[in-house]
This record gives sequence, structure tokens and C-alpha cells, in this order.
Amino acid sequence: MKHPVDAHVGKRIRHRRWMVGMTQQQLADKVGIKFQQIQKYETGMNRVSASRLWDIADALGVAISFFFEGLAEGQVGAYAPGDMMSDKEALELVRSYYAIPEAQRRRLFDLARVLSEAA
Repeated sequence: MKHPVDAHVGKRIRHRRWMVGMTQQQLADKVGIKFQQIQKYETGMNRVSASRLWDIADALGVAISFFFEGLAEGQVGAYAPGDMMSDKEALELVRSYYAIPEAQRRRLFDLARVLSEAA
């Protein structure tokens, strides 16, 4: 049975991997393991050891604390369903947004704000 913390850490690994546009295979190659192991980490089926989490954090360019963000004492497991950033489409939208040059991105942001206020 999956432990909620393992599932949370796995979701955060997947979240960061998507944000940087990396495949499971690419992450696995950087860490020196098989991509199937990354799959197991991301689903929470396998626990990530401290040393492996260190390697994953380094490969993804984040501090280890990133993987525990959103976990509060007594709230384990209460993070996932409403977390917008766990949605692949939302992550792709954010990644695409930041790929737009800053001046155009600002205009797009202003347009989105106006449209959301009108809705």
C-alpha cells in the first residue's frame, strides 16, 4: 500500500519533470537508473531513498525541500485532487506561457485577466 508521503513526493517529481520538459527516460539517464524506476517513484509505488532524492533534485535543478512542499503536519493526503499543478494540461500551459517573450507574455497575461473578470 502506498504511503501518502511517497505519493506526494512522486507527484512532485513528476510535476518538476514536466515543468522542465524532461522525459522519464532523460531523468533516469541523469540519475543512472531505468525509466521504469522513475515511473514507480512518480506513482508512489516505490519509495525514494534520501540519496536518490538528492540525485533527482540535482538533475531537476531544485532543492530537496521542493518535493515536500504542500505537506503540512496532519494534512498528508489532502493535497492532490484540487491541486491545479498536478494537471498535465495546466503544466503544459504554464510551460508554454513562460516560453513566450516577456513583452508578449505581459500582454497575454493582461488579456487573460480581463477575460477572467468578464466571465
